[in-house]
Amino acid sequence: MVRESGLRGYLLEEALAWLMRHSGYELLVAAEQDPDELVSHGGDLRVRGRGTSHQVDVLGEFAFTPAFSLPVRLFLEAKFYRTKCKLQVVRNAHGTLADVNQNFVARPGSRPRRRFQYCYALFSANGFSAEAEAYALAHQISLIDLSIPGFAWLLKVVADGARRLHAAATLHGVTTFPVGVMRSRLRLLLGTASTPPPLQPEVQPPQFAQDFDASIDGFVARLQQHADAELLLGFPPAPFVLPLAIEHRDTFISYALAHPSHSVLLKPARSMSAEWEARPTGEPDRYRLTFSLPRGIETWIMENEDRRRGRVRSVKNNFLSTITVYYEYDSDLRVCHLRYQPGELAR
Repeated sequence: MVRESGLRGYLLEEALAWLMRHSGYELLVAAEQDPDELVSHGGDLRVRGRGTSHQVDVLGEFAFTPAFSLPVRLFLEAKFYRTKCKLQVVRNAHGTLADVNQNFVARPGSRPRRRFQYCYALFSANGFSAEAEAYALAHQISLIDLSIPGFAWLLKVVADGARRLHAAATLHGVTTFPVGVMRSRLRLLLGTASTPPPLQPEVQPPQFAQDFDASIDGFVARLQQHADAELLLGFPPAPFVLPLAIEHRDTFISYALAHPSHSVLLKPARSMSAEWEARPTGEPDRYRLTFSLPRGIETWIMENEDRRRGRVRSVKNNFLSTITVYYEYDSDLRVCHLRYQPGELAR
């Protein structure tokens, strides 16, 4: 029987994919979408590596290709533990990346194949250990801490949904939880996969199937109450990605369309929180993006008050000079550059 913590992680992954639905991130759900790179194994989707194939829960391809790079595919993994995410999870991610990114051999006479740059983003409801953060920064694995206030609503919806599903399975004596069915049903209801997920078997027993359907429908309905919310991915000149949370997508989109490159104000959102906010310099009330820096960087900034200003300037100059944001509008992919104003980060 799957643990409730496992269910929380699965639901969180699907919810994050839904929040990123307008960021040019398209889920890959079937081996037929790329027979060279993907393979089905026992009902699971796997990515071929140099040494073995690797099971993936959430894998997507971005609609854009960065300059001087390969098309980007992103493994999305989420952990909803009661404690910080440990080093082993990050090590596993690094091992997967190293293997799949080396799965290319040029042979004389072989047909041309597409290549991809696989990346990894680990989301954690309660942050990461110091060892995990140091390892991830060294190997360019993005760690996203969801414990900041901007994601509180999301974590509550996920926790409540997992609790209902786990209680239903326990009540009806289900020993093998239908995770594949759950993911397929969620992707159909949330519209996160352009290709219909593979057909899944019926949920058994019938009494559990009724509670299962009701729990899934309730989870989707609660998510869709926040349909204006979005998770935009910001790409700074740094070895990490910034997930930018916004409560009302249209407010950002309207400003970004009129100002595809603009300066922003940046400051901590709350004095006792690791959450930061970005607002447009010219009209700070037009939109508000919230995010967090990697905890190691945040700690380094705050640990010495006398050197805080200098460290802030260093972080800005090296990591936050410009953040590139991709978003969809009228089925087209657009780009916006957020430029930090000198001195604003130190306020």
